[in-house]
Amino acid sequence: MKKIITSGKRKTAIARAVLIEGSGKISINNKDYKTLQMFDLLKIEEPLKLAENILGKINFDVAINAKGGGEKGQIEAARLALARAIIEFSKSKELTDSFLAYDRNLLIADVRRKEMYKPGDSKARKKRQSSKR
Repeated sequence: MKKIITSGKRKTAIARAVLIEGSGKISINNKDYKTLQMFDLLKIEEPLKLAENILGKINFDVAINAKGGGEKGQIEAARLALARAIIEFSKSKELTDSFLAYDRNLLIADVRRKEMYKPGDSKARKKRQSSKR
């Protein structure tokens, strides 16, 4: 029995996906992914739909555990972990190419982070005002 563990990150959210052969159940933080909000559900379904088009029937179960960050960051991290797990499970070059063509963020993490505050200023970019009078 194949067991694949992958991870995905987005901002401060980290998700770990454990993929095993099964019937096609996908859970995020011990809840079925179909109970998510509409847009979150669609985001998680993207790699699944692409994989279904190329591989046919989905014959694996995935348990995703996400922590840290906010709700949307966790969904993005879970999506990345799920896509990576599917690629590792199928070892399909065609699927990898279709993921990258559809959305590069399915396989490659977004490395943008919040910029730190600078000393003596109120925000990361905002500078102190000065008048020359």
